Amino acid sequence: MKYVRFMKDTIISYGILEEEKIQVIKGDIFNEFEITNEVYHLSEVKLLHPCTPSKIVCVGLNYRDHAEEMKDKLPTEPIIFIKPSTAVIGPLDNIIYPSMSRQVDYEAELGVIIKNKARNLEIEEVNKHIFGYTCFNDVTARDLQKKDGQWTRAKSFDTFAPFGPFITTDMNANNLDIQLLLNGEIKQNSNTNCMIFSVEELISFISKIMTLLPGDVIATGTPSGVGQMKIGDKVEVKIERIGTLINYIM
Repeated sequence: MKYVRFMKDTIISYGILEEEKIQVIKGDIFNEFEITNEVYHLSEVKLLHPCTPSKIVCVGLNYRDHAEEMKDKLPTEPIIFIKPSTAVIGPLDNIIYPSMSRQVDYEAELGVIIKNKARNLEIEEVNKHIFGYTCFNDVTARDLQKKDGQWTRAKSFDTFAPFGPFITTDMNANNLDIQLLLNGEIKQNSNTNCMIFSVEELISFISKIMTLLPGDVIATGTPSGVGQMKIGDKVEVKIERIGTLINYIM
């Protein structure tokens, strides 16, 4: 099932997408809700980022080939950092190139949406706390990351956390093709089975550090092929069975 969050005539709602039609949901998908008989065609609405996270927890160096291209040793446990909720944008929104950076990079990632409050999870408990999966672009000011020696500034600019366009449920996310296209050219091409730490391992690890809340996003790391975007570019994150996230650089 694919869940969307959308705007129609200034009203924001959740819905279920099937082919080109959205069946409107009354209520909050992370609490009680009901599916109504109201239907819109996809062309009638603006899709928004599909949930509103309190935080985005990102994982660095979680693909073997990316660690190699960054000339880093393979981590023995997940490396995590946080993007603020103010960095979030949705499908077809513009990524704003910050004036203090000279190199803004794309990073295609699988995003995991948390279903309910989670703390101190064991690996076998994780799946019942996952709502679904989405496409995520971990936009990074690479020059500032290198300059600072840590990642907060480089990862946290407004518009640096695009995700969407849907939340796809009821699937195994540990064996999905993942790609990034820049102006139609494939730049990243891998599979989530190349991750060093699985989705379940990541969420268990993170939940033992911080409480995860409904709608929080876990970005699970990027494969090799990261590279620079320029103003005017079109960037697409494609993940098998989930969808395609498109954004533009401004």
